[in-house]
Amino acid sequence: MALPLQKREVLRGRYRIRKRIGQGGIGSVYLAEDQRLEGRLCAIKEVEHDRSLPPKIFEEAREQFMREASVLARLDHPNLPKVSDFFSRENRDYLVMDYVPGEDLRTHMLDARRNKTFLRTDVVIGWANQIANALTYLHSQDPPIIHRDIKPSNLKLTPSGLIKLVDFGLVKMLVPDEMTITIIQGQGTILYTPLEQYGSDGTHTDPRSDIYSLGATLYHLLTNTPPADARKRFLRPESLITPRKINSSINRRTERGIKWAMELHPNKRPDTAEDFRLFLLGQKEIITSPLPQLHQQEKKNTLRDMLAQPTEQILAWLIFGMMILSLLTTLGN
Repeated sequence: MALPLQKREVLRGRYRIRKRIGQGGIGSVYLAEDQRLEGRLCAIKEVEHDRSLPPKIFEEAREQFMREASVLARLDHPNLPKVSDFFSRENRDYLVMDYVPGEDLRTHMLDARRNKTFLRTDVVIGWANQIANALTYLHSQDPPIIHRDIKPSNLKLTPSGLIKLVDFGLVKMLVPDEMTITIIQGQGTILYTPLEQYGSDGTHTDPRSDIYSLGATLYHLLTNTPPADARKRFLRPESLITPRKINSSINRRTERGIKWAMELHPNKRPDTAEDFRLFLLGQKEIITSPLPQLHQQEKKNTLRDMLAQPTEQILAWLIFGMMILSLLTTLGN
């Protein structure tokens, strides 16, 4: 692999490199200043092609990058960073997009775990609402775009409370008879990858593959526990611990939704990201605004809280009360 770009190096006569902010197996991501638009920061994703590729294969890979980068540049959605430019230099290709400030959701989850608590379920469902909207937009393109790498570290929470799906590393265009993978070939991150995505070309993936990854992401965010990967679950179905056994504050609808999205067979999952979103939301209020408190807080149960509990919990309280009353009566005699 060639040397990384240097600080203050200028690309395309326009983008001055500040620092490297990410690194992968075949490239890096850099924070840069746009010298034509004062004050604008951008993220530049670099893809370095294998120098040993035959010239014809190299040219095909570059043409594929240009073709699919142009598709990404046409996308316009509030939960996706805007791709503003793309170009090549020597054996490297570059994708320029908006720099998204804020921490990724993995960082927020780890912060909750360090504090021995969990992220609030209503907050996470609010995030899921935004992510599902972005996926619905991607899947509705012609041809449909499959992200293939939904995970907590690829989701950023901006200071305004907006979720951004920041990495297009494995995006795939569903073109009939021409299955292609954008920018970086790969299978995603194992914890969040469905069975059908394993393999070299991913020809069996479709929008339901992203739904699985979103379900696995919600599982991790709400339990602070990585889900058992799909291959392990295929061999040992009991290896996936139900979310409420880890975090009892997760409501039953959310647990059912996560398990539905994480079904091993695609036909058993929600057909669309919109179906999944609507199931998760139910009648609950959507939270998307900036939140001063993301973690759960302990609170004392009031009578109103007790009456709002599921029926089996109310019965338990009544039985407990009757036992106390019986004991007091016995002592009084």
